[in-house]
Amino acid sequence: MVAPTPYFADRGCHVRIYEEARALRNLGHDVRIVTYHIGRDMRGIPVVRIPRIPWYNRLEAGPSWHKLYLDLLLLCRAAAFSLHFRPHVIHAHLHEGAGIGCLLKLMTRIPLVFDYQGSLSGECMDHGFFKPGSLMARIFGRVERAINGCADRIVTSSSAGYSDLINVWGVAPGRVVSVIDGVDTEKFRPHDRQDARKHLGIAPDVPVVAYLGIMSAYQGTDLLLDVVALLKARGVRVRFLAMGFPHERYQAAAEALGIGDMITFTGKIDYNDAPLFLSAADLAVSPKLSLTEANGKLFNYMACALPVVVFDTPVNREILGDTGIYARLGDSADFAGRIEALLADSDGLKGQGERGRARAVSEHAWQARGTRLVEVYRAVVGTPAA
Repeated sequence: MVAPTPYFADRGCHVRIYEEARALRNLGHDVRIVTYHIGRDMRGIPVVRIPRIPWYNRLEAGPSWHKLYLDLLLLCRAAAFSLHFRPHVIHAHLHEGAGIGCLLKLMTRIPLVFDYQGSLSGECMDHGFFKPGSLMARIFGRVERAINGCADRIVTSSSAGYSDLINVWGVAPGRVVSVIDGVDTEKFRPHDRQDARKHLGIAPDVPVVAYLGIMSAYQGTDLLLDVVALLKARGVRVRFLAMGFPHERYQAAAEALGIGDMITFTGKIDYNDAPLFLSAADLAVSPKLSLTEANGKLFNYMACALPVVVFDTPVNREILGDTGIYARLGDSADFAGRIEALLADSDGLKGQGERGRARAVSEHAWQARGTRLVEVYRAVVGTPAA
């Protein structure tokens, strides 16, 4: 696996990389993750890293010009490692990884599977890296089209991404396979609510709304602050548990808005601690606005039996189905109203969470996703199904 990112850094893309690798290893496959010099190793998953770059230690998501030389080092490291590891398949994450994978494929003649989690040019525009219609947007669009054409198969983390690849980028349907995210329902399960609240210093009787993940405008964190302000203005008794990074700017913004007393900012949460801390909440939210990119945190919310409030997008509908609570896209007032109504219905709250947990167990286990990946690998290497 080629992962051009500071793996592992307790965020969505990294969770997919880790859980895919773990599922594959549990099915008897030998996996190596080749990645940046920073991040932490996860038990049971061997990692190969580029040489240490002392001035680069960024763990947050998003584009950076530093990635130009980091990815060159990653290409060299992956090429050297492949000479003695001799992989049957190159599994590349993100477009930068797929670009590296294309060069590795040319050098080694090993088939390439591209793990597509959203449009490269779309993500860069969402992060404000360049504007729609600009020269950079056109250049990145051409690069993206070339990378899509190089992969032997593309696996997508959502059906919306599947449609995007076929209808927008013109990829042949036979080369695209939907393998959405999943969840380890043994790890992510409800824990003792009061024990979780003790760890976090949260009162036992106050309603709690949880958010877990990267904090950025792209993830809807600015909108979430608007939601909190609206609920405070309405006199709703609730505390928000904001777990993720980078949180400093949002903590300062919350204080400036007069809502700091309603939010507990924890900073970065270890992936292994997430199930316990999520169990402190009564419901969970994800105000992410993307129409095509995956939203992996929803699986963890569901597995912990938390009702989930989200914006109404195809990706969120695919994951949550009829267990989700949907607000109009980008409408913070509607989002706040959904939270308020849900908190007022304690019986409905519990039932909604139980239905979400049941859906996670029956439809979203990682082992099934691993089996699907193996089918993709067998197709590209020409090995018949076992």
